[in-house]
Amino acid sequence: MSNNESIKPIGFFDSGVGGLSVMKKAIEYMPWEDYIYFGDSINAPYGTKTVDEVKELTFNAVEFLISKGVKAIVIACNTATSAAIEDLRAYYKNIPIIGIEPALKPAVELSNNGKIIIMATPMTLVEKKFKTLMKKYAQEAEIIPLPCAGLVELIESGITEGDELISFLSKKFIDIDKDTISAVVLGCTHYPFVKNAIAKVLGNKALLIDGSEGTAKELRRRLGKGGILGDKGRKGEITIYNSLQENKVIELSYKLLK
Repeated sequence: MSNNESIKPIGFFDSGVGGLSVMKKAIEYMPWEDYIYFGDSINAPYGTKTVDEVKELTFNAVEFLISKGVKAIVIACNTATSAAIEDLRAYYKNIPIIGIEPALKPAVELSNNGKIIIMATPMTLVEKKFKTLMKKYAQEAEIIPLPCAGLVELIESGITEGDELISFLSKKFIDIDKDTISAVVLGCTHYPFVKNAIAKVLGNKALLIDGSEGTAKELRRRLGKGGILGDKGRKGEITIYNSLQENKVIELSYKLLK
């Protein structure tokens, strides 16, 4: 690839503002790169839609990012990754496409025999990709999927702390003995924004693990392998788009990046 490929931005996509938690990590790893983020908040949440609906929305988002001239795309949404990543890679063969999956492997490695809870959207938890992942680690730990319908909507509306959130989370964990939990996998990219609230509900014993670090490392590896890492001697620019063309969601996006 010619070097003018390396000066192109990296595209990030999520059903809403959640993928910003992954982009934030990528910026930590590669502050010199330019980033374009597209959040599809008008259609959020994806986790309660059909697989075909999610595929169509994801392909539309990828087309949008490609029209902006990106050199790589991160599907920073667990639901969209589950539903569409294989089809995307088969269709767009000339651009690296990186997905995200629940960080079950590090959770199993770090957890000391306690239960591992996987918080995710209902769709992520029923998808084949996730079932395969669960099966892989079923012998090593007790893994409990916890569908969290409604949590994405709270975060999309800017609620990342406070009583309403705490009470929502407490209800989700009501049937699980909190003392037996060793790790919680945040299986949706929105969830790291409510880490503090989850820690309050569970106490500080449980490890909270998300997949953003693994994704950021993989992105850097793929850019390096393709010879398209940007010039390290500069500070990158960030551009945020959202299908919900309202200032409020753009403001929330920049706030969550801080």
